[in-house]
Amino acid sequence: MATVRYDHVTRCYPGNPQPSVNDLTLDIHDGEFMVLVGPSGCGKSTTLRMLAGLETVNKGHIYIDNCDVTSMPPKNRDVAMVFQNYALYPYLTVAENMGFALKIAKMPADQIRKKVNEAAKILGLVDLLERKPFALSGGQCQRVAMGRAIVRDPKVFLMDEPLSNLDAKLRVQMRTEIAQLQHQLHATTLYVTHDQIEALTMGDRIAVMKDGVLQQCGTPMDLYNHPLNSFVASFIGSPSMNLLEASIHDHEAYIGGGRIMLPNTVYRHLIMQKQTHVILGIRPEHMHIASEKTKETICMTVISIENLGADGYIHGTYQSNDSSAMNAMMIRVSPTQLQHIGENIFVDIDMQKLHFFSQQTGSRLE
Repeated sequence: MATVRYDHVTRCYPGNPQPSVNDLTLDIHDGEFMVLVGPSGCGKSTTLRMLAGLETVNKGHIYIDNCDVTSMPPKNRDVAMVFQNYALYPYLTVAENMGFALKIAKMPADQIRKKVNEAAKILGLVDLLERKPFALSGGQCQRVAMGRAIVRDPKVFLMDEPLSNLDAKLRVQMRTEIAQLQHQLHATTLYVTHDQIEALTMGDRIAVMKDGVLQQCGTPMDLYNHPLNSFVASFIGSPSMNLLEASIHDHEAYIGGGRIMLPNTVYRHLIMQKQTHVILGIRPEHMHIASEKTKETICMTVISIENLGADGYIHGTYQSNDSSAMNAMMIRVSPTQLQHIGENIFVDIDMQKLHFFSQQTGSRLE
């Protein structure tokens, strides 16, 4: 396998004043499963396509195993790509699709057959080698597309939202299989998705992008427990983190009828920046219904509930202390604790799990 390095890489499309990828620096380790995640239009697919050689790099350099491939033709980069739409030849069998690239490279037929059979065993396709794509399910087609990449034994695997066309149940199954396969092959992999659940469950590390800029890169738990800004905090995790706006008075944050003491470092930073509000970040599982009103509880009005069997979610609103505006909030509870719509409840926050973000910049406050 190989290492990959993006060194201050920028991609600008003609007619677009903003770079699609802006000054990206990112290292992918040998054998690592790196997931690029972000909303549509954030530049993640462009980042992958620049590594494949399908997009031009306007600034910076891309390295594979310390070899500069920035201007190298795609065929010479020794990478293999798995697409969202499978891209199988309908008139070829599974075996012929998997071995097509090797045939074009004029590899001997017996070696092609051997590599195809080995990949088919790994992917559970042995009984399907003589079928054609129209006789396969979506999951089987995706396995064939992966097999076509595996037989090439490339330095780097590139996967561009390969599960987007599958139904929800099959996506869960396939993401487990892909993760197991990557671990088995110890393959350096760059995986692009907009689904943060895929990112959290599959990636060794996750790189979060927004508007062409890398926001944070780290392990799933790093991003979940220590987001560097409010965007990462709200994007990583399902359901997403509550971002609650609070006003600041005398070392305390006032929110929904409650008062929360601010850490000294956070309060000093806010005063130095002359900020009058702060964003409090708290995940739904770190909030619970209080039996009575206390200084730190937030008063919430229930607007809807969700009963998922194992978990329950209460969606509600709280009132800002310095205005009449109502803001959204959600908490996770046991299904037996679900309240009635329209009811007012008191909510406690786990203070050890509270995050603080600047209202002006969205950056994390320590």
